[in-house]
Amino acid sequence: MENLDSKRLPKHIAIIMDGNGRWAQEKGQDRLYGHFHGVESVRNIVEAAAEIGIKYLTLYAFSTENWDRPAAEVAGLMSLFVDTISKEVPSLHKNNIKLHFIGNLALLPEDAKKALEKATETTAGNTGLELIIALSYSSRWELIEAIQKLAQQVKEGLLLPEDIKEANLSAALATSGFPDPELMIRTSGEYRISNFLLYQLAYAELYFTETRWPDFRKKDLIEAILDFQSRERRFGKTGQQVQTNDENK
Repeated sequence: MENLDSKRLPKHIAIIMDGNGRWAQEKGQDRLYGHFHGVESVRNIVEAAAEIGIKYLTLYAFSTENWDRPAAEVAGLMSLFVDTISKEVPSLHKNNIKLHFIGNLALLPEDAKKALEKATETTAGNTGLELIIALSYSSRWELIEAIQKLAQQVKEGLLLPEDIKEANLSAALATSGFPDPELMIRTSGEYRISNFLLYQLAYAELYFTETRWPDFRKKDLIEAILDFQSRERRFGKTGQQVQTNDENK
């Protein structure tokens, strides 16, 4: 913690929580065992992010592609999700954390929908860390939804095609109202972003670790942030331009 530069923290961190199933199988257990222990990592990382001073944290919990997994695993995941939300919301609320859910939530079972609605309502007035759970989410789904919204505006005469700018598209995304992530972390040794925030991650720093998600803890998050702080973020400019801008601040 003492090595972190509090003035250069990423405002928004996004995490692909990968490796629950493989972690369990390596221990001779079924995949749900890994998901169950992955909840401990979620709790630890949310608490750590709030303590460090991160403003936004997005966790990729369940993709639209995950619906194609074995029915027993999907049912177990939904049950675990409902149980976890019910147990964790009081603590999240007490710690001033505000919950958001993004994704094709219409696909969720009714008990899951009710659980997230209650969680959202309970934490709506909180002003601390904003925790965004990507659930039944995929970036291609999100982009199609956004394009359809813009097309409808054009159809209704509210917008001309030539007037569509980045701001219009950003406003139509599920993440409207949140800044783009500056740091994306993926656990478990996979080097891809798997249909996650494709548009929003355009200028994010990408960090990959071999650590399975159930083993990922506060120290691992700090290592990722330290790595982020060691990089020069140029956004298309030269290093000299960035240095000059920093000196003039």
